[in-house]
Amino acid sequence: MDRFLEMKTFAAVVEAGSFVGAADVLGHSKAAVSRYINELESRLGVRLLHRTTRRLSLTPEGEVFLRRCRDLLADLDDAEAEITSKSDTARGLLRINVPVTFGIRCLAPLWGTFRDRHPEVRLDITLVDRLVDLVEEGYDLAIRIGKLSSSSLVARRLAATRLLVCASPDYLAEHGTPAHPSELADHAVIGYSYWSAGDEWTLEGPDGTVTVRTRASIYTNNGDTCLAAALAGQGIILQPDFVVGEDIESGALVELCPEYTAGELGVYAVYPSRRFLAPKLRVLIAFLTEHLGQTPAD
Repeated sequence: MDRFLEMKTFAAVVEAGSFVGAADVLGHSKAAVSRYINELESRLGVRLLHRTTRRLSLTPEGEVFLRRCRDLLADLDDAEAEITSKSDTARGLLRINVPVTFGIRCLAPLWGTFRDRHPEVRLDITLVDRLVDLVEEGYDLAIRIGKLSSSSLVARRLAATRLLVCASPDYLAEHGTPAHPSELADHAVIGYSYWSAGDEWTLEGPDGTVTVRTRASIYTNNGDTCLAAALAGQGIILQPDFVVGEDIESGALVELCPEYTAGELGVYAVYPSRRFLAPKLRVLIAFLTEHLGQTPAD
C-alpha cells in the first residue's frame, strides 16, 4: 500500500469527519477508504480513530500521527509547488478560513468572480470567528482582522477597517447620549467576546487617550449579533465600519463621540510561511488585494 495514500486518506477522514465525506473528497469508495484506514492501523499496530455510530474521534496516537501526516503532506505540496510555481495555471483545492461577518458581507459576493477567472481552482471556505491554527487545521489561507502578533506565518495587509462606537436612537432617547467616552461606563454595552482588551475600550481625542471600563449587558462572539442587539435598543456597541456603516448611514444607528476615534484594524491575508507559493494561492492573494482595495505589505 502507498504510504502517502494512507496518510492522505487518514487526514481526509479526520477533516471530513466521516468515511463517506472522505470518500467524496478523494473520489474513492467508502469501502476503499475504510480498507486504507484499517490497513494503516494494522501496519502501525495502534488504533488511530475511535469509531461510533455517530462520530469519529482521534485517539492520542491518532493526534500525534495526524500532525506528522500533515507536515509530510505539506512538504509534498511544497515540492510540487516548487516545480509548478513557474506555471501561470492555478488549479487545485484552496482551504480558506474567514471571520463570519466579514466573510458574509465582504467576501461572499466575490467568490463567484474569482471562480470565473480561475475555474480550475476549487474553494473550501470555512466561516468561524475563533483564531484557527492554519498548519494544524490544514488551511491554505486565513483572513484575520486586528493587530497581528509575531509568528512564523506570512501576513499581507489587504485593507483597514475603522472601529466605531454607536447605538440606536431608541436606546439614546431612553438612556441619554454620552458626550464623552468616560460616560460609556454608565451605559449598557454589547460586548464582543473576542475583543482582546476585554471590557476596556480605548479612544483617542482632543484630550488625549481615554480608556474606560464598560459594563456589558450582553456578550457575544459574533459581530452581527452585536449589531442586532444594538438595533433592538439593548446598548452601545464598538464594531468595525463594515458591520455598522450602512446602519449609521441610514440613521438606524448613531455614531457616538465622533470627535474621538477608537482606531482601526488591519485586514490581513495570512498563510503558512513557505518558500514557494503555489499558483492557486498566488492568484487568490492578488484577487483579494485587487478587490479589497489596498496594496499588500508584508
